Amino acid sequence: MSDYKISKIKVSVVKTQSAGADYTDHAEGHWINDRIIANPMSVYKEYQHSRSSWGMDVLKGIFIQIYTEGGHEGFATAYGGYLSTWVIKKHLERFLIGADARDFNKLYDQMYRSAIPYSGQNGVVINAIAGINLAMWDLVGKIKGEPVYNLIGGKVRDKLHTYVTGVQPKMYKEWGHFGAKYPLPYGPGDGPSGLNKNKEIFMELRKEVGKDYPLMIDCYMALSVPYAIDLANALKEADIYWIEEVLPPHDLESHKYIKRACPWQRWTTGEHTNTRYGFKKLLEDKSVDIIQPDVTLCGLSEVIRIMNMASAYDVTVIPHCSGVYAYNFGIASEMTPINEFINLSPNGDKIVPVFGKIFTDEPVLKKIMGNSISLTNEGWEVLNKRWIFFFFGLAILNELVWRTQSEEFWVNFKVWGLSLIHI
Repeated sequence: MSDYKISKIKVSVVKTQSAGADYTDHAEGHWINDRIIANPMSVYKEYQHSRSSWGMDVLKGIFIQIYTEGGHEGFATAYGGYLSTWVIKKHLERFLIGADARDFNKLYDQMYRSAIPYSGQNGVVINAIAGINLAMWDLVGKIKGEPVYNLIGGKVRDKLHTYVTGVQPKMYKEWGHFGAKYPLPYGPGDGPSGLNKNKEIFMELRKEVGKDYPLMIDCYMALSVPYAIDLANALKEADIYWIEEVLPPHDLESHKYIKRACPWQRWTTGEHTNTRYGFKKLLEDKSVDIIQPDVTLCGLSEVIRIMNMASAYDVTVIPHCSGVYAYNFGIASEMTPINEFINLSPNGDKIVPVFGKIFTDEPVLKKIMGNSISLTNEGWEVLNKRWIFFFFGLAILNELVWRTQSEEFWVNFKVWGLSLIHI
């Protein structure tokens, strides 16, 4: 049997809210969805009040598990819900069963090429491939006993610096984070009055955090070229550290006009660009100052390729989103001075687990002995149950001896008998 030969793939939809990769899947009232945030649909007033109203949270995350003949398991969270699970089981799985899990580039390329007729450069299919790629990296890291950042080149830094995406910038400064990114409330559909409101909000935020604290704006694909230029000019006094994702991912050409009009402003994008081909145009035109591929949406192997391209243009790479995938990349990338941390608490004022409660059911014994014994999760569950029955049996036996035998016999039983049983 081979430790690396893939034998089985399991995919399931994460149905619990506030869990898994889909950070938009939250209960009603969460700041990510239920507040006024500029987005592609906010030009329609009936959908402006909530991003969940137009289905931003509808797909849900998925959980991918990859097993090998040697009994090893790798897993990852990814995007795309039932659509991704169908793509993986009906199409992509054929390239993986029997393959060597270390063949990251080959398997990514095979899956990508096979899906070209219906995948495009962004979206569910690419996200499914990305999730498989992340699970493979996790699998190989576990087998080798190495963190993934060692597998992709090793550490270039011992500590990550993070900025926080959320709605409490002053609080994030107090916590000691590098900077804060705040969602833009109003877009082109709100006209000049919306632009003025944006200016008021960000000027007030600048007063709250002070003049030297980095303050960023997330525009979530909501703007047009004229509005982006007007926004940058309106907020020049607020000294915005960067303005992010002003245009939809298909409009790569227009970024250069925005940069030309406002060369003093840092511009970033890339959250919804999932392959190296989308970044190629941005890098060649030098139309953005920072690129932001999402490791969960692209896959680690693809983000490494994107980073290598960016390094030739001296463009900084700051991955979108939080979590171990981006952080392992950040530890190993000299092009990544800071990483993002999305505050996923309902009001953006507390630190909560990035993946919610999705990993809280991990077997207790694995947490205690995982560094000493190598077992699959199924193996740990079996061992867990056997230990439960073992100690339950000991408790019953001890009770019987105590109630039916002399005190001297019971003491000797406790000292010697139980010791022999444990041995």
